[in-house]
Amino acid sequence: MEEEQDKLLPIANVGRIMKQILPPTAKISKEAKQTMQECATEFISFVTGEASDKCHKENRKTVNGDDICWALSSLGFDDYAEAIVRYLHRYREVERERSANQHKASGTEQDIEESNHISFQPQQQIEAPKGIEFRILDKGNSSSFTNPS
Repeated sequence: MEEEQDKLLPIANVGRIMKQILPPTAKISKEAKQTMQECATEFISFVTGEASDKCHKENRKTVNGDDICWALSSLGFDDYAEAIVRYLHRYREVERERSANQHKASGTEQDIEESNHISFQPQQQIEAPKGIEFRILDKGNSSSFTNPS
């Protein structure tokens, strides 16, 4: 039987995320980290469960980013859904550019053509709240962009 700790997000990661928003001199109690760990894990499970139910009804086995965005919106987390849709769109753009650059380096023009046909079109234009910063992490390298609106 799995232990409860095995079902939770790693507490070190939760603590690291919490520290990012606090002043450098702030301290976080173990109890606060554990509470946030449980809440974040429950939130992720809640949203993923809703997305999974949608996929099951559509006879699909794979939950994708669009399903998570739909679940957030259907559960009333519209502000989060809007921000995630924008992040997902930008993430896919960066991945397409990275793929195209790798194909250019290897000289396979046909692959570049095929990768350019993959696109994500949100059903509506969504503006994320001002000042939200997204970070795209890539094995030690990171790039970030801030919503300019």
